[in-house]
Amino acid sequence: MKTLKQVMTALEKAGSPSRVKTFVKHGISPDKTFGVSVADMKVIAKQIKGQQDLADELYKTGNGDAQYLAGMVADGSLMTKAQLDQWARKSVWQMVSEYTVPWVATESDHGRALALKWMKAKKEPVATSGWNTYAGLVTVKPDDELDLDEIEGLLGAIESDIASSANRVKYTMNGFVIAVGAYVEPLSKRAKAVAKTLGAVEVEMGGTACKVPLAFEYITKIEKMGKAGKKRKTIRC
Repeated sequence: MKTLKQVMTALEKAGSPSRVKTFVKHGISPDKTFGVSVADMKVIAKQIKGQQDLADELYKTGNGDAQYLAGMVADGSLMTKAQLDQWARKSVWQMVSEYTVPWVATESDHGRALALKWMKAKKEPVATSGWNTYAGLVTVKPDDELDLDEIEGLLGAIESDIASSANRVKYTMNGFVIAVGAYVEPLSKRAKAVAKTLGAVEVEMGGTACKVPLAFEYITKIEKMGKAGKKRKTIRC
């Protein structure tokens, strides 16, 4: 598989009408997805691995499956700041804005700057990319490479602003608190204090069985497992 047409044909063939219905509940328009499972995408991704230009072409189609696949194939360290910004602004699905975009942005030297910029965006999907990108950075970067004062300031902003924030922004803010509490030892105590203040964050989940994790309980669970402060190599699934 070498061309965009070939990949899009493979995606359409792997699609499922029943899965389209499931994906719609998770926020995508039915005309923007074929309903391709992640397992099937991984099979296709192996065949086009390393084709950076093809990944960008896939993203530009505006198809949610193609955008998610693009993130599985692309190397964020090879992407320009402008490319990453366009990916954040052109995502068509929360699975892309909240996962695919942060995957590649976290691999880039532009990740922190873009995360801070995106967080302030009026468009909900862009803002969620920002919070999850920064959450990804604290997950993989050593504490001595992080701006702890900046991160503590963001925790304070969440504490004061989450109630008035957009639906999915609330979800990613809650995730940011968990990431800091679980992976940034110098700020774990502060993150847990914020988590206690937040309590149960209410997010409309579109009638799905998905739930918003309780940040304090989640952080405490990770501590009891002895995994607190242990950085990950990547945030990719």
